[in-house]
Amino acid sequence: MSRDESADALELILKGQPSPAQIGAFLIAHRIRRPEPQELAGMIDTYKKLGPRIISESQAKPPICFGMPFDGRTKTSPIYPLTTLLLLAAAQPVILQGAGRLPVKYGVSTQELFAALGLNLSELSINKVQQCFSQNGFALIHQPDHFPLADSLTRYREEIGKRPPIASMELLWTAHEGKHLIVSGFVHPPTESRHIKTLRILGENNVVMIKGLEGGIDIPISRISTGTHCIKQETKQFTLNARDYCLNSRESIYEDIQIWSNNSLEALDGKGPLYNPLIWNAGVYYWMLGISKNIALGIEKARHSINSGSAKLILKELILWRNKQNL
Repeated sequence: MSRDESADALELILKGQPSPAQIGAFLIAHRIRRPEPQELAGMIDTYKKLGPRIISESQAKPPICFGMPFDGRTKTSPIYPLTTLLLLAAAQPVILQGAGRLPVKYGVSTQELFAALGLNLSELSINKVQQCFSQNGFALIHQPDHFPLADSLTRYREEIGKRPPIASMELLWTAHEGKHLIVSGFVHPPTESRHIKTLRILGENNVVMIKGLEGGIDIPISRISTGTHCIKQETKQFTLNARDYCLNSRESIYEDIQIWSNNSLEALDGKGPLYNPLIWNAGVYYWMLGISKNIALGIEKARHSINSGSAKLILKELILWRNKQNL
């Protein structure tokens, strides 16, 4: 299909105009063949047309927009909520997106993870999310609250039993309008290549692809990870090895939300099994964003953010802001 045809097809699907059999056939066919870059670009066009929008204030620093599988994590402990806090402590705006428990993995969701830290980000209107972004530099697009049209496809995910093409598109779409850095996770090299082509069709000029944990953007600490940074027409490939900074260890296994919460709060106090993965991830992202000149300095900055209490302070400020929305 062309880009326009793909955009039209997804718009019809989101609005429920085809029959369930037609929608299912379309998603299965795409799953078998794999979507082409122009088709993914067309689908993202439709998400941008029908979905929520977040806008940066004039002269504000461009945000980093993380693209991760919406069906969550089941094997390794997520680091990105904590990395988000350290990025915010460095005055770096962050936009996350996700949904509830989705097939096929039914993994722990972004909203659940923040709620386990005391920050409930559900049941906020998109206007409140925009307000939080403008005031605090942070936004979570929660699909059930902010994009119910897209959430209506959950039953098709369940019945098909495989990730449909929209799962690939969700790694690349962002609700943010304007300049930003998109960071998208992948597992297989063909996915990386296809997604880079898609984002170039869309005119995205600052993109990082990361071979992260479970297809997300968390950088492994147990093995070498690879990635690509595309800035305008320039492409740079890189490798990331925690061993080079004496931070390598086994990945922390995800057991349940309470254990994750305890380990996360420990990490923000500079201890526990998630501390090294956190300063590794934050240090790398500080470097990617130009907050530090190199990864080593980024790791030191991450340590300082934790030791000074600034990362925990950000969490407290966000919780305070959220609590005021209930008054």
